[in-house]
Amino acid sequence: MPVESDRSGIRRSAQEDLLHPESEFIQRDRSLHPPALTPTYKTSVLRSPRIPLWSLQNSLSEVTGPVFTPEDIGPLDNDLILNYAKDGEPIGERIIVHGHVLDENGRGVPDTLVEFWQANAAGRYRHVNDRYLAPIDPNFGGCGRTLTNAEGYYAFRTIKPGAYPFRNFVNSWRPAHIHFSIFGSGCVQRLITQMYFEGDPLLRHDVIAGTIPDPEAVKRLVAPLDLDAAVPLDCLAYRFNIVLRGRRSTLFENKLQGN
Repeated sequence: MPVESDRSGIRRSAQEDLLHPESEFIQRDRSLHPPALTPTYKTSVLRSPRIPLWSLQNSLSEVTGPVFTPEDIGPLDNDLILNYAKDGEPIGERIIVHGHVLDENGRGVPDTLVEFWQANAAGRYRHVNDRYLAPIDPNFGGCGRTLTNAEGYYAFRTIKPGAYPFRNFVNSWRPAHIHFSIFGSGCVQRLITQMYFEGDPLLRHDVIAGTIPDPEAVKRLVAPLDLDAAVPLDCLAYRFNIVLRGRRSTLFENKLQGN
């Protein structure tokens, strides 16, 4: 069944879940997630668990916390164009990324800490272990954070990241992407995912995205171009909604097993 969206970008079909108010949480479909061990993605061989995971009872502090406030966020934390600038602005295509953090019923989740990090326009991270031959941009740090508002909305400015090669097999390239970390009340650990860009031809060749068995789940990681949110003569915009639980949950890299 096609999923419709209103102008805010929130999928109206999520309202169907409200027909089951007796359910505290809607069971997510575990078949959408790849197994922790996926040998075609080489680093999963060393990082996947060797024994079954244990399910532990949550304490009250884990269910009700952590709590973040606007005072925890700096004035330029959500502006990657300016928050590391030294003697000019970074090089590359200026973009806005925005959307909502939603629960399984399509309701916005307020006061959620959204962190993001990425490569620069040339495809290089500002990290000691990144040895890619592309140059480091002296005016681009590549990381930031923000809080969702009362409606679960977030937004930040940045430079569109470039693709880069990685040592999975010969001529392996990662498509342009931005990493996200989601953390807030009721999260026993932060949730980590990646956002890709609409129309990127490298996505269908990506080994990491290729471990996801359901094509529809991959589509939920792709941010569509949003010209309505673009700033004329300044920057384009992309919309990326993040669904924490339920049948339409965003795929999180560190939530392959468990709840």
